[in-house]
Amino acid sequence: MKPIAFVLLGLSAAACAETRTLFNDGWRFARFGTLADGSHRDEPGKPVEVIRATSEEAGKGNVATNAIDGNPETRWCAAAGRAEEFVTLDLGRVAKVGAIGVMPEKPELECVVEVSADGEDWRKLAGPGAGETQRFEAGGREVRWIRVSAGNVTPQRWASIREIEVRNADGAKIEPRSEEAGEGPQAVDFDDVGWREVSLPHDWGIEGPFRMELDGSTGKLPWVGVGWYRKAFTLPEDEKRWFLDIDGAMSDATVYLNGEPVGRWPYGYTSFRVDLGEAVRPGAENVLAVRLDNKDQSSRWYPGAGLYRDVWLVGKPVVQRIVHNGVFVTTPEVSAEEAVVKVGVEMSDGDCPAGYGVDVELLDADGAVVAAGLMGEVLRVSKPRPWSLEDPYRYTARVTFRHGEEVLESVEEPFGIRTIEFDDEEGFRLNGERVYVKGVCMHHDLGPLGAAFHLEAAERQIRILKEMGCNAIRTSHNPPAPGLVELCDRMGMLLQIEAFDTWDRAKRGNDYARFFPEWHERDLRLMVRNFRNHPSVVMWSIGNEIPGGYQTNPDGWRKADALRKIVKSEDPTRPVTMGNNARGAANHLWKGIDLLGFNYKPDLYAKFQEKKTGVPVYGSETASCISSRGEYFFPVSWDKSKGQADFQMSSYDTSAPPWAQRPDIEFTAQDATQPWNFGEFVWTGFDYLGEPTPYNNDMTNLLNIRDPEERERLKKQLEEIGRITPPSRSSYFGIVDLCGFPKDRFYLYQARWRPDLPMAHLLPHWNWPERKGEVTPVHVYTSGDEAELFLNGTSLGRKKRGPEDHRLVWDEVKYEPGELRVVAYKDGRRWAEADRSTTGEATKLLAEVETIGEMSFVEITVVDDEGREVPRSNPELVFEVAGAVKILAAGNGDATSHVTMWRAERMPAYNGKCLVIAEGKGRLKVVSEGLESATVELP
Repeated sequence: MKPIAFVLLGLSAAACAETRTLFNDGWRFARFGTLADGSHRDEPGKPVEVIRATSEEAGKGNVATNAIDGNPETRWCAAAGRAEEFVTLDLGRVAKVGAIGVMPEKPELECVVEVSADGEDWRKLAGPGAGETQRFEAGGREVRWIRVSAGNVTPQRWASIREIEVRNADGAKIEPRSEEAGEGPQAVDFDDVGWREVSLPHDWGIEGPFRMELDGSTGKLPWVGVGWYRKAFTLPEDEKRWFLDIDGAMSDATVYLNGEPVGRWPYGYTSFRVDLGEAVRPGAENVLAVRLDNKDQSSRWYPGAGLYRDVWLVGKPVVQRIVHNGVFVTTPEVSAEEAVVKVGVEMSDGDCPAGYGVDVELLDADGAVVAAGLMGEVLRVSKPRPWSLEDPYRYTARVTFRHGEEVLESVEEPFGIRTIEFDDEEGFRLNGERVYVKGVCMHHDLGPLGAAFHLEAAERQIRILKEMGCNAIRTSHNPPAPGLVELCDRMGMLLQIEAFDTWDRAKRGNDYARFFPEWHERDLRLMVRNFRNHPSVVMWSIGNEIPGGYQTNPDGWRKADALRKIVKSEDPTRPVTMGNNARGAANHLWKGIDLLGFNYKPDLYAKFQEKKTGVPVYGSETASCISSRGEYFFPVSWDKSKGQADFQMSSYDTSAPPWAQRPDIEFTAQDATQPWNFGEFVWTGFDYLGEPTPYNNDMTNLLNIRDPEERERLKKQLEEIGRITPPSRSSYFGIVDLCGFPKDRFYLYQARWRPDLPMAHLLPHWNWPERKGEVTPVHVYTSGDEAELFLNGTSLGRKKRGPEDHRLVWDEVKYEPGELRVVAYKDGRRWAEADRSTTGEATKLLAEVETIGEMSFVEITVVDDEGREVPRSNPELVFEVAGAVKILAAGNGDATSHVTMWRAERMPAYNGKCLVIAEGKGRLKVVSEGLESATVELP
């Protein structure tokens, strides 16, 4: 059966203009390989696999087939040190098996062999124990499937098998055989009855369910497997060339049109174009198919899965001379009176042919032409309106290719008029004015929505970050969705766009290192070309914490320099940087980059500056404080390794992993190194799916540690965590939680980053009936310079902030119910106030809605009779809709919750809060047993 037919309308624009149509609806989807529940479904069109593994180190060549290739020098190795890793051998038919021989890589691995005739009823064979060759007697049992795992694995000794041999009762070797492949989903007439109808963006992993046994570092979500998307559509008979723009496909995408392969792109974060070429059938139905393959151990965080960003159908004139992404606008000189604008145009066959011309026009935001000329001419804009954080104004460059008066092709590129400068003495300047970079690192998922990119949700994130005072985002550790860059242009947010988390040395068994040699230059060039006209982008990053000695070896900088040259060949106007966690990066690596970023090394800023290299310095990844919203543990300790219990982290904001530090330490280092240290990117702005440090036994954490004693201590800690299965499935690093609810730390950064905003914030909450009379420290975050604390009207003293005091602390407060209040002062004048009161019992729900575009975000709060938020209240909430409302997702910010967020109909509150994300017009009602319900109208 063919997929849903989709007829394209509205594509009858002038033949010279590019048409770009959102291509998100009308898809059919199915997944194969590893399914959401952990079972396996064979992929149509592929021979039945003789042997497959739960995971394999494909990047190192240690794949499952090595275990049956007859060569003991090769091996299968799992891609993680988990006890449940195994390989499954399919003999292709039922055979009487006498014995099975297994040769583990290490004799200490005590193998386990299970056999089955039908794939459902499994029998464990008696084993000989550890040894170089281990023989399992089957006694002539009828067997088709053989499952081999390795016992007593550790985080350092992974499951790894050199050979598996199967013999019959006479000792003859039984060779497995595969079945013939059938028709694949790329075929036009492939029967996709039963496939699901989906609209893009689509992330099949966020659909869940969360599974306890899955890797917490990638979110305990079932994103591994093969996915196929199919779509039928009819093109008009216009004389056009057709392309597909895919903003992101996770991962290893292969694109087919009418059964023919037309493109492939492995890196799931790259936005790429596919030329549909000669496979197109104008005026007839076309069938598009996209295959994606997500391998286990290919990411250190939750990567998502599927066509998780927008897809566009692009029509261009048959005569094309302007290269895709070939228009590059720069503004080298800007003053109040005039801006110099250069518009580079790359032509497909070099210079413009004789008899042809290329016109360039600059348009303001209202569409009026403010400058015009021919290709290659310098244009000047009188009294320009510069793009800035406060006024993110943009112009448009229109490039027209013509023959005489006949227009053959036209391309438009938005851009901003602005200048950027980085100086090792004066820091960063935007339009000649010094700007301190108040940045955060952000992974790409959108919390309850998973990796599926929704413009409205990203806009909400940026709005929340700007409220905190943030002015920059580092897209860690990969290129972002084009929509995010567009939002940053429009909303006034600086961007550092990053390319890679690793180069040719893997951090995970199947990560980007396996593609790096062949694909890195294409990915790097395309990243720059995709985003170089965006004024929000002020620097490019070529990598993060790159292993393989590149940060520390005397010649390691040469590889960085080679990547820098690739970037500079596409954009010479912006600096190239990378995030470095090795102390030795200060010795040589700086030679290969333009800006030196330190990850968690505040003590190295001044030491590096003393070298007088001329290279500016900043904090590329800072703090990594960990906390859970609304959780407070006692006694309060300034020891960063403390403050954890019940798989949560205290919100006193004093905890951090061994390689990191609480925010106060970074603040002090930043203050001491101004103005030449141009700022920081905090890890992280929002919580994200995966990497639930410290409840995560991911041994790549050791990459952050260089001190031998500290490294050994962390190693033991990780091994200990590896003996249990923590429920944690999302991070604790965020200043804002997974749902967009600010943690206490939000106000610590707001106090620093918005010094002119009168504000004060108190913590902890003041509902502690079990702590009456016990010491319950109180911390105050304020943009004031001193504050007085009151408990039930009695002053507990007035404290003045010193140069290194980024919070005010009352350590000896003894809890008693009532009102805690703080009055902050600045320059001796009353500045701001805040209070915390002991609340009554939870009696009702409050709901507030924020609608952005077609999406509504409903924040639900559990309150008492007086409307005060009740902390530590976690009632079950049920969502009822009326009208055209559709719930997209819900969440609560609890890193240990395993309630599926996608399309959730119910969700427990977490510490008094819950979020529902919906679309459509109508009514949403939230009910909970024993509480007054809340109802909101969604516009």
